[in-house]
Amino acid sequence: MNMLTQNTVLRQCLSMLPTEKLSCPLLNYDNKKLTTEALIKIFVTAQLDNWNSYNEFAVKMRANKDLMDYIDVNSISTSQLSRRINDLDTSILQNLFLKLVGELNNYTKSLIGLPDKIGRLRIVDSTHIKLPAILSEWANVTKGWTVVKMHTRLIVAAPDVSYPDKIVPSNGKVQDYAGGDLLIEVSDATYVMDRGYMDFYRMNEWIKNNIKFVSRIKKDKIVEKVLEEYPIPKESTIQRDAKVILGATGKMEPIRIVEYLDEEGNYYKVATNRWDLSSEMIAEIYKNRWLIELFFKWIKQSLRFVKIWSTKPQGIWNQMFIAMIAYILTLMVRLKTNSNKTMKNILVHIRTYLNRSWEDLVKALEYKSHKTSRGRQKVPKNPNKPVVYGKVALIVENQKKRVKRKIK
Repeated sequence: MNMLTQNTVLRQCLSMLPTEKLSCPLLNYDNKKLTTEALIKIFVTAQLDNWNSYNEFAVKMRANKDLMDYIDVNSISTSQLSRRINDLDTSILQNLFLKLVGELNNYTKSLIGLPDKIGRLRIVDSTHIKLPAILSEWANVTKGWTVVKMHTRLIVAAPDVSYPDKIVPSNGKVQDYAGGDLLIEVSDATYVMDRGYMDFYRMNEWIKNNIKFVSRIKKDKIVEKVLEEYPIPKESTIQRDAKVILGATGKMEPIRIVEYLDEEGNYYKVATNRWDLSSEMIAEIYKNRWLIELFFKWIKQSLRFVKIWSTKPQGIWNQMFIAMIAYILTLMVRLKTNSNKTMKNILVHIRTYLNRSWEDLVKALEYKSHKTSRGRQKVPKNPNKPVVYGKVALIVENQKKRVKRKIK
């Protein structure tokens, strides 16, 4: 096999996976024809290359002899793949994901987060995946609402570098704050959360344990004992900056309240224990919570995370971790190639050059168009210019009232 094939983008991506221990004979005692390592590499490839069904799995694998040679498999049935992904112990994929995150953390350790002393952020939120109600009764929440959740902690390592470092799968009945209990840990980063995580007891524990946070709270029905009101910057969207004690009992630790308006005039009220930053910086931190919404949108659109491969719990949990692994690999390609392209553009390039050489991918990412744009040009209005419909379409310029004809 020539060096070009050995250096394909697909092989380079799969070689980033820390799968050394997955080839253990004991782990594959009953699965010698399709090892756990081979199974995972097939599904990671499917996620990167956007395979949408098991029929497509079969077609793609038969066509990709390099992949089959690489994972040392001659043939695989789609029923075997479906059964194995449902039975695979999710902790194996979870450990693989965490190892990959550890490598990414080392790769991004020089990144300091957001500027102006804000530092790194850890944004916590959850997203839901809708399932077929008939096939997934175990995931039913209410009538017409059958979902699972993925509770996620997103690291903001730089303004343009963010990635999940921990996820917790759950059924749809698990509340956000319960998922947050497993995601919010002692760290130098600042946690950013929406109102679903607002809880007096938990917030008080965060303050006691020196866990930095910025969390949105309800704008009313919360008793406040004001300790000090701070001056508000002139010509600013900040409405209030105060030191208060929340709750009717008055037993909570003092906390800082910042109220502000966004660019569209929407009102926000957040609580924080970051006393070292200006009120405008606190508002800026919470505005960055939107990054996790963009992340959820990205994985659902670009990785087709809404297209499930299974309706069984363990199969869906496994798909969650495979999707996160694919995201981390895409980001690592972006960082290793020093590309300033968007994650979506990087993934498009990976899919396009999947079976070509790594050097071809690097050159493609470095390519710059020679055309110079003059910016968006104003299109002159020309209402008198006739529309050309061609000779095939049926066209009615002015809709007429239908005339009913009698049967004679």
